[in-house]
Amino acid sequence: MNIVTSPEQMQATALALRRAGQPIGLVPTMGFLHAGHLSLVKLARQAVPPSASPTGKSTVVLSIFVNPIQFGPNEDFNQYPRNFDRDCRLCEQEGVDIIFHPSVESMCLQDPAVFVEETALSKGLCGCLRPGHFRGVLTVVAKFFNLIQPQVAVFGEKDAQQVRLIQQMVRDLNFPIRIIFGPIVREPDGLAMSSRNTYLSTAERRDALCLVQSLQLARSLYRQGERDAGKIISAMTQKIRDIPSAAIDYIEVVDDATLQPVQTLNGAVLIALAVRIGKTRLIDNLMLPDDHLCQIPD
Repeated sequence: MNIVTSPEQMQATALALRRAGQPIGLVPTMGFLHAGHLSLVKLARQAVPPSASPTGKSTVVLSIFVNPIQFGPNEDFNQYPRNFDRDCRLCEQEGVDIIFHPSVESMCLQDPAVFVEETALSKGLCGCLRPGHFRGVLTVVAKFFNLIQPQVAVFGEKDAQQVRLIQQMVRDLNFPIRIIFGPIVREPDGLAMSSRNTYLSTAERRDALCLVQSLQLARSLYRQGERDAGKIISAMTQKIRDIPSAAIDYIEVVDDATLQPVQTLNGAVLIALAVRIGKTRLIDNLMLPDDHLCQIPD
């Protein structure tokens, strides 16, 4: 396994692999890896199997970069958990070929004038409450695409709005890349895995189950025939408000393609929520009709 820290070296390596006909799969992360990230590595390897290459080889690149331009001024950039040595051990065990671990200085110029900004899908949900967040995400992901030259990039469905924005960017800017969604990976009790879960105290970790429990309630109401989005949101809201440490940022039912709010659940919809447990902001989501990507237990 190679560790590359220079953007120029990463691009030169990627271009050489492409010239040799060796396919590249990318898994972008902010590090502090968990089983959810490693499941994306498996998907990347499946998507670029060695047998697909004339050289009999393929390359999976996992990037580790805590991106400062996607954090707001009062968010947790400095506190975001980091453990590069542990991440390296997990990547080696999982068969990652290259870790791309650039510095902030090499990726974020002091006087940038060009950014990637999406103007439709980013208006609601997290985009509404975190101004500039998705501009920061898309700008750095576009840079990764240019530096790493992947044919395939794999993202987790827990960040549902993000993956739809990246799909839109790939379509609109003609990146020759296939985007794959990886299912949400959950703890045995249903909590969606997140690097930020480490912020939670023992009591907060228990309280955090209100996110998945509210989604289970929404799915149960849907299966019983409820199609009124307002009633589903109201039931979820009450479920979460029963938890004293929980504060709701949003609960929304949106069209899965446009991310526009819907009043009636017809066709594919996404139920998304962001909730603060103490000081920790967590997100989760559910696609309906039932979809394997959410992996919510019954």
